[in-house]
Amino acid sequence: MNYLMLQPLISFLICLFLTPVVRGVAKMWGWVAYPREDRWHKRVTPVMGGIAIYCAVGLPLLWLVDFRPFINCFKTSSFPSMPLPFHSVLWLGMTLLFLLGVLDDFIHIKPHNKLVAQIMVASMVAFLGCRLGWSPSLTVDMILTIVWIVGITNAFNLLDNMDGLCAGVGAIAAIFFALIFYENELYVTLYVPLMLAGALIAFLIYNFNPASIFMGDSGSLVIGFTLSMFSLNLPDSMLKNTLSLIAVPVLILLVPIFDTSLVTLVRILSRRKASVGGHDHTSHRLVLMGFTERGAVLLLYGTSVLSGLSALFVKSCDSLTSPVVIIPMLLTILFMGVYLAQIRVYPEKEFCLLRDGRFTPILFELTYKRQVFLVILDLALISFSYYLSYRLRFSDPDFSYFFKLFLRSLPIIIACKFISFFAVGVYRGIWRYMSLNDIYTYLKATLLGSLLSVAAVTYFYRFQSFSKGVFIIDWFLLTMLLIGSRGSFRSFIDLMKRKRLSGERVLIYGAGRGGEVLLREILNNQRLGIKPIGFIDDDRMKSGKRLLGYPILGTIHDLEGILERFDIDGVVISFNRKNEEKMKRLINLCQQRKLFLKRFSIRLDDVITS
Repeated sequence: MNYLMLQPLISFLICLFLTPVVRGVAKMWGWVAYPREDRWHKRVTPVMGGIAIYCAVGLPLLWLVDFRPFINCFKTSSFPSMPLPFHSVLWLGMTLLFLLGVLDDFIHIKPHNKLVAQIMVASMVAFLGCRLGWSPSLTVDMILTIVWIVGITNAFNLLDNMDGLCAGVGAIAAIFFALIFYENELYVTLYVPLMLAGALIAFLIYNFNPASIFMGDSGSLVIGFTLSMFSLNLPDSMLKNTLSLIAVPVLILLVPIFDTSLVTLVRILSRRKASVGGHDHTSHRLVLMGFTERGAVLLLYGTSVLSGLSALFVKSCDSLTSPVVIIPMLLTILFMGVYLAQIRVYPEKEFCLLRDGRFTPILFELTYKRQVFLVILDLALISFSYYLSYRLRFSDPDFSYFFKLFLRSLPIIIACKFISFFAVGVYRGIWRYMSLNDIYTYLKATLLGSLLSVAAVTYFYRFQSFSKGVFIIDWFLLTMLLIGSRGSFRSFIDLMKRKRLSGERVLIYGAGRGGEVLLREILNNQRLGIKPIGFIDDDRMKSGKRLLGYPILGTIHDLEGILERFDIDGVVISFNRKNEEKMKRLINLCQQRKLFLKRFSIRLDDVITS
């Protein structure tokens, strides 16, 4: 036991010292990745870092591998009746995929040939007795196992698209699998994810932005396969809870699953090949939003940690409580996918359909004109809000009884809420321009929906065994979810506009109504080519406050000090009133500092003249 506790440290040290050796050899022999149009990196970088990762995990794993079943199999010319040890199957599959990755890094195997090899390895794993256990049918479960192994293996292969992303997400996932094994005292299995995490953390020292070495397919295939195998060896206590058995590995590996699904779906809809490289991955879209490369990778790290914590919660709860975490997490990922899919990556008509002789973006059709997406979203929000109300109002063992009431009344609640939403006009507004009037509309809609629901439940069930508290909680939750979901669209669009602003850096003079209008125009019209840094205003009481998120840095008397602190290209005046003394001071200062000075104005011109 004490010796095995050293295994993660051994893996860390092996990878820490072997990676620079591999990097040196790669430079010497020309094993490097050159910048390409379909790749993100911009400089020549050594590859084959997967050799260090494999050696750091595969070699220590040899101490846990039992080769006797293989030897007996060859001696007796028959397959043993008992399934082979998990570590033996894991090491064998890991080694085969490592060799496949090395071969691909050298000669670039065609995607379909590489997929066939992966399917063969996954089929071998299922044949040797390792299964997911997601279905009582052995045939269905075997197919699901093969699809899962191949899918997760390729997901991490695709995730290796930015410095430190694949290694970091893989390390986080391995740690959460280790926590699950530790809680169930599966100590022998525990060491494998810890060894993987140790190796990947050491590799991150060289692979985090700016990376001095890439892992290549020999690393990403090993990581993906190993993590997919952990899902096949979950604790026996989870086998009785099918929801937990499925949700836990999916949540732990949610980031690579999400990235692969988003890329594949958008490429198919855009009529692009799903198997080719590109700049349309989740991390690339975040950079196009305005995040730095490190910021995008760290954001995905945080998402992976959050989904891993959700998996731990689901693992410790029953199937009636788990949806409280699963549904919000899936809705969050859905929102993230909708947001990121709207970012145009390529110059061609991406993610579009030909309609009336013109290309029409699919997302525009769904979320703006027809609002089909919002209707489907509201169906999920209404159902989840009503379920969560029962979950919060009643605890075990009472919840099992009231859950039947929830199922019986849910169709009525959905109908009443949608009637209210349409009657009040929830779908008449444009979500990207949500205002206080829209919030008032949402409050009326949810209140009317709750009143109609109470009336309907009273009419059909005489309100017997129903709780008034459930409907009060439901009204509050649905109101928050409705406003929050719409507000998230507005917030995302505003954030994207701010991060993508570029051009001359300006100070806005005037933090009143004119300043607000000017700032909104700058955010909505990137053709102006200016980027606001903050405001100055004559009212000293406004100093230190913020207007639409931008700081009010001081008054015109503080302008010289502000120019010393910030790199400013010019000043834009947001009002029309004139103060000769202040204007003269401002003009002289701009001339001395060689800053431009402009005035913002709105003008209405006559189009039809008599």
